[in-house]
Amino acid sequence: MKDLKFALRQLRKSPGFTVTALATVAICLGANLAIFAVINSILLRPLPFPQSDRLVTIFNTYPKAGVENDGSSLTNYYERRDNIPAFSSLSIFRDFSEVVGETGAAEQTEIMRVSPDFFATLGVNLAMGRSFTEEEAAVAENNGVVILTDAYWRQRLNSDRNVLGRDIRVNTMPRKIVGVLPPDFRFLSSEARLFLPIRSRLEERTPQQRHSGGGTHMIARLKPGATMAEAQSQIDAHNAAVDEDNPEAKMMTEAGFRSLVRPLHAEHVRSIRPTLLLMQAGVFFLLLIGAVNLVNLLLIRASGRAKEMAIRRSMGASRAHVVRQVMIETVLLTFVGGLLGLAVGAWGIRLLEILGADRLPLGAHIAFDGWLAFTGLVGAVVLGIVIAVPIAWFNLSTHLAHALQSESRTGTISRAAQRLRHGFIVAQIALAFVLLAGAALLGLSLKKVMAVSPGFRADHVLTGEFTVPFAYDARPILDRLLEAIGQQPGVGAAGAITNVPLSGESGKSEVIPKGYVPPAGESLHGHYSYQVTGDYFTALGIPLREGRFLTSADSHRADRVCVVDEDFARRYWPNGGALGQRVFQGSDSDDAKLFTIVGVVGAVKQAELTEPQGQGAAYLPFMDSDGINIFVVTRTRQRPEAFAETLRKLVRAANPDLAIDNLRSMETRIAESLIARRSPAMLAGIFAGVALLLAAIGTYGVLSYAVAQRQREIGIRMALGAQRSQIGTQFLSLGMRLLAAGTILGLIGAWLAGRAMQSVLFDVPTLHLGTLFGTALVMSAVSLVACLIPARRATKVDPMIALRAE
Repeated sequence: MKDLKFALRQLRKSPGFTVTALATVAICLGANLAIFAVINSILLRPLPFPQSDRLVTIFNTYPKAGVENDGSSLTNYYERRDNIPAFSSLSIFRDFSEVVGETGAAEQTEIMRVSPDFFATLGVNLAMGRSFTEEEAAVAENNGVVILTDAYWRQRLNSDRNVLGRDIRVNTMPRKIVGVLPPDFRFLSSEARLFLPIRSRLEERTPQQRHSGGGTHMIARLKPGATMAEAQSQIDAHNAAVDEDNPEAKMMTEAGFRSLVRPLHAEHVRSIRPTLLLMQAGVFFLLLIGAVNLVNLLLIRASGRAKEMAIRRSMGASRAHVVRQVMIETVLLTFVGGLLGLAVGAWGIRLLEILGADRLPLGAHIAFDGWLAFTGLVGAVVLGIVIAVPIAWFNLSTHLAHALQSESRTGTISRAAQRLRHGFIVAQIALAFVLLAGAALLGLSLKKVMAVSPGFRADHVLTGEFTVPFAYDARPILDRLLEAIGQQPGVGAAGAITNVPLSGESGKSEVIPKGYVPPAGESLHGHYSYQVTGDYFTALGIPLREGRFLTSADSHRADRVCVVDEDFARRYWPNGGALGQRVFQGSDSDDAKLFTIVGVVGAVKQAELTEPQGQGAAYLPFMDSDGINIFVVTRTRQRPEAFAETLRKLVRAANPDLAIDNLRSMETRIAESLIARRSPAMLAGIFAGVALLLAAIGTYGVLSYAVAQRQREIGIRMALGAQRSQIGTQFLSLGMRLLAAGTILGLIGAWLAGRAMQSVLFDVPTLHLGTLFGTALVMSAVSLVACLIPARRATKVDPMIALRAE
């Protein structure tokens, strides 16, 4: 306690040092806590299900056809259920958006259709009621039962304890409530509020539908003792057995078909993992820079207290007592800084939410909790212990006789202590250089992504999504709606499509020219395929290359026509001539179902701006018009969001059972698609700025102390005739040597960082000379300023005052 009180008095006596040190710890530790909160919530924390590490996902992949993840089909589910020994349970699910509520007051609501064993696979027991039965799943349209989430039950049904057996209206059909989920239930990143049995009509379970996964996903629970390797082997064997007599088996083999078994959690967050690990590495570098800066500040402070420590040791203080005192003072400093860092971390999490972290996979679970606070404080204590080691070494290695003979703080310290300090400055500059270069690479990558043309004009375009219930034909509803939208003042064009670009859905299907045979060694290719009506292409600003656009009339004609994009046309007819060609959709080769190409349009970035060229897309008239999700696209002369309420009313007027949601401008959709790139670039820029400031403070602090320490030497040299410019140049050259050494190490680190960042960069090389030159220029400018101030102070030393002080 005496050492603790003494440490408190020492910190109060040096308020400038204390505030600087506390701010350094708080900022560096708080930034690490904020990023770690995201890492913990998304990558580390287990899914909220019993033995969640036993949960796996299974999906079909066709890499040679350009389809990496096609989900799993209903046929896959019924064929594999009870036939894979490694699985104790197997289920499927599919996300939808459907209309819930009474006529005139319905809402577009996120729902999930699941197989009867879905909740059992997850290990979830309902809070009330029961799950679905096999009989309910076998009903053709499943218009019988529904399970509610706890939130929907509380918000829409007023927590009615007698809710079981009541009806709610989904897609105009009454459904009986058979269960309510527990309050903490949430499946991955889904925002589903209602659960329905998945549609499983007999015609969707045939061998011909085996490779039509689309948006259907499969999960399973491994039996105790079973491994993923065993499950993968059994799935491979099962696929080989069921495809033995399948005429499509050869074509699927050429496409590289395989069903992959992957951990459910890891697969769900796979796309964002490299970015999050990169950000954690960045803030860890920032913490290292802060720690190095703090060590240098404490070494400077210890040098000023060298005589005090020498006197205490000469009076009998043991080495253990000196170490304990240093340890207590340093840990106290970092612990208080850690308490402040908790506030910085909580604020940082709020900043990350503003930057869009909550829209990452599992991002809704990000929170500042007690465990995170405990981790932060333990980290602060560990940081204090690590920092105390070089300080204690310095105090114990100081020569007692030399320290006692020194009359002031201007005595010369050992070369070892000087080298240690200078080494820390070099490390600080190198780490800051790496952070700054990494931030520059991320910024350059983001700039190049934003320069990519999406293939359409995003300005003044509003999009919204709604579902047409099974009871209605979508085509007359869309005709009325688009006509009404076109009559509104300020509207330039309006159309509808089954999926807009950058919506988050990017499934592909087979669209094959008649008579096409892939070249040897290649396979059929998956393409985007959508249904459109109205003036969709004009509304979105997609250019026409040849022929004509599709119109609403094409959805009502007997002649089957379509439009393809230039990537599709170039792939199959590289020398032109796509117009008039005929194509099949899917594997059905009935000539009566051929589509004639009547137009070629510009290629559009459907999934993301960084997707490679040549994906290809086909646009078909509206045909499958029951129970589908539709996006309305409207080009206006006003701000798109200002038209949103009018669009809601027009949809309701077109049919009282409809409701539109997911209203966003296309510019907003583009911005949201870049969250995983924009947020890291912005945060890296902030971290680099803080690192640059810490490096400048560290360089300035060491050189300033060197000037103060060597005032007597400077005074003698100037009294003997040394020029002020010589004195200033000496200290400036010391700073420049430290900068040069740090820059060389920083260049090596920046090259290694560039290699590690390649998976998250777009069109940026590992070594980009422009960014390295710019980084070196910024580091040199900041370091030069940090060096010039102490050097100028050295030239202002008055020889008489310096000598008189001694």
